[in-house]
This record gives sequence, C-alpha cells and structure tokens, in this order.
Amino acid sequence: MIPPFNQDGLLPPGIHTEASWQEFARRFGHTPHRQNLLSGMKVALLGLRGAGCQVVYVDGSFVTAKEHPNDFDICWDITGVNPDLLDPLLRNNSRVAQKVKYLGEFFPAQTTEGVSGKIFLEFFQIDKATGNPKGIVALNLWEIWS
Repeated sequence: MIPPFNQDGLLPPGIHTEASWQEFARRFGHTPHRQNLLSGMKVALLGLRGAGCQVVYVDGSFVTAKEHPNDFDICWDITGVNPDLLDPLLRNNSRVAQKVKYLGEFFPAQTTEGVSGKIFLEFFQIDKATGNPKGIVALNLWEIWS
C-alpha cells in the first residue's frame, strides 16, 4: 500500500515498494491529465522491462498531491539491463525527446545527478524546496506485467 501524503503533499520518507501497477494507477491516475501521463509512462516501462530492467523508482510532482503535474521523473535500476535493447532516448538521456515521446524523464538510478553529486536514487528522495527527505514509489516491472 502506498501511504497517505504528509501535510506538505509529499509521500513520507522512504522507498514505497508494495504497489502493484493497478494500485499505482488508481492512486496517481485520478484525472484525465494524470491518466495520459500514465499511458506514456507505461509504454516506457514496458520497453525498459524488455531490455531487462527489473525495478524503477517514480518521483516528481506526479507522486505528490499536486493536481496537475507537468510530467513524471523515473530512475531505473541498470542491473541486468541490456543497453542494446534500450530505446536510444533512454540510453542517451535525451530529456527533451523523452518528454515528447513518453511525457516524462528517465535517469539511470546508479548514475550521478550533476549538481548534487548524489546518485539519482538518493537525489529523488530529497525535496528540492526544503532539502528534507521525501518518499518515492518503487515499481517491480516483473511483478507488474507477469
């Protein structure tokens, strides 16, 4: 179960891992705009799974109480991923092209975010506005579409 938002509209700190795709979509796809973002996300996640990715971590305003998020941010675990099977947009971190095709951005979880010096999996768990810890959602791609 994905926990309720805190008073700031964020998930409590930590990586929340118990969500099925159905629960995730129900929780965060409650408007037509959010459902559209989910459809782009799902296409990319199926592609990542096809390349061998097992887990992704969802961040950004999409996993907050914000009614109309601009997009979503995902970092994906590189363990076991065959880069030759990845969409070149994901392999080359082409953020603008990713947003056009998938409606969100994707980052390898174990690579370093440029400004903070933290790997993306750690960077995603910090609220940019306050510097405080916040929660993200992990999705196991093998459990979602088995």
